[in-house]
Amino acid sequence: MSRKDLGVSVKRSDDFSEWYTQVVLKAELADYAAAKGFIALRPYGYAIWDQIRQVLDERFRATGHVNAYFPTLIPESLLRREAEHFEGFTPEVFWVTRAGNNDLSEKLVVRPTSETIIYDFYARWVRSWRDLPVLINLWNSVLRAEIKSTKPFLRTSEFLWQEGHTVHVSKEEADDEVMRILEIYREIIEEYLAIPTLRGTKSDKEKFVGALYTTTLESMMPDGRALQMGTSHNLGQNFSKPFGIKFLGKDEKEHYAWQTSWGVSWRLIGALIMTHGDDKGLVMPPRMASIQVVFVPVYYKDDVKNAVMQRIKEGTDRLRKQGVRVHMDDREEYTPGWKYHEWELKGVPLRIEVGPRDLEKDQFMLVRRDTGERKTVPNQGLEESVKSILESIQKALFDKASATLKEMTRSAKSKEELKKTIEEKGGFVEAQWCGSRECEEKVKTDSGADIRLIPFDSQASGLCVVCGNPASSTVYFARAY
Repeated sequence: MSRKDLGVSVKRSDDFSEWYTQVVLKAELADYAAAKGFIALRPYGYAIWDQIRQVLDERFRATGHVNAYFPTLIPESLLRREAEHFEGFTPEVFWVTRAGNNDLSEKLVVRPTSETIIYDFYARWVRSWRDLPVLINLWNSVLRAEIKSTKPFLRTSEFLWQEGHTVHVSKEEADDEVMRILEIYREIIEEYLAIPTLRGTKSDKEKFVGALYTTTLESMMPDGRALQMGTSHNLGQNFSKPFGIKFLGKDEKEHYAWQTSWGVSWRLIGALIMTHGDDKGLVMPPRMASIQVVFVPVYYKDDVKNAVMQRIKEGTDRLRKQGVRVHMDDREEYTPGWKYHEWELKGVPLRIEVGPRDLEKDQFMLVRRDTGERKTVPNQGLEESVKSILESIQKALFDKASATLKEMTRSAKSKEELKKTIEEKGGFVEAQWCGSRECEEKVKTDSGADIRLIPFDSQASGLCVVCGNPASSTVYFARAY
């Protein structure tokens, strides 16, 4: 395979969709499965998901949450207990109607989300206020029938995610849980994936089916489309009543519980690719990289091989003791140039080259993935230099993405200006909205844009961009993935 075949053959600015697909495949993050709409998550891609999982699990445990697992198949009768929820997911579900050679007496659905199957259990487990709160998180996969328009990590028929499901004694406690989780999501997305977000609530039209309200984190991708990064829902008593989740309160009276659900998926990996990637391939934020530093030996004569490899081994050991995730590329079947290209494609934040000249000068050559900047550092200063540069890369990626978000956020005073901005420039468009679904749907019909969020601090300051009536809030419109 030539270096050209190995690398990305299209510029991001020329064909964003094709560029994205090539990065996913050639950086060995995922591959297409035989069944349309499904992908295999390759080890390098799974390592990113594993990093996300580790960070989130740590935050969840620190706030009292525990992990559990529930069945994949859900009886149709359970779905029908919550009619609004069931109708919302019906077009997307996969049905199981046979077991072996026999027809099932009741159809089963492969979970599109787990509310109904979990809440059947919760109705058995919750009896008293002493049983509350229930704070359970799941790591699993769900299936939704995405057959027509699929894209790895962004829209597939099966995807990995975590979904939390909690039970509380009051709305106030559930409200606190919703915001606690949203802040955990914000932390990992902004401080680890280095992707800035906008925070707020969804409109009634866009909220989670069956929720009292939905809070969201929205980010803007470089092609001008928004991406929903994570959501946290207050379900009110909309599920506890049909499922019979009740508890005996301190007042010796029976009460229906208040519930929340929340989740993020491997869509975060897609966001990372799109936000930070360049024409060479993936660019990994150091805090998310399974390999933060790769050592590449540079020698063309065997007489210096042992000395070069010994220096690399020493450097690797020293960095690992400092908690740096390091890989030593000692493959002899590839040239140094080939290795440079491959690790750039995979987005490893920092490359360290070691050759005869570096041995002579008792130094290391450090190369940043994000800027390509080359810098020599003394042998004795390796650990401090590496940690400092990794933090610098992390900050630089977030700052660059924040500048892009700011540049791609505009405002509109009229329906015509809103439509023109969406069609010609994309991005977020801040506008006034009267609160009516009719006006919301009018924008969707005219421009393809949805209300992505209503900021938490939203205040009306004029007239609705659609109908001209007094506005009730400031909102952000955008086309989305």
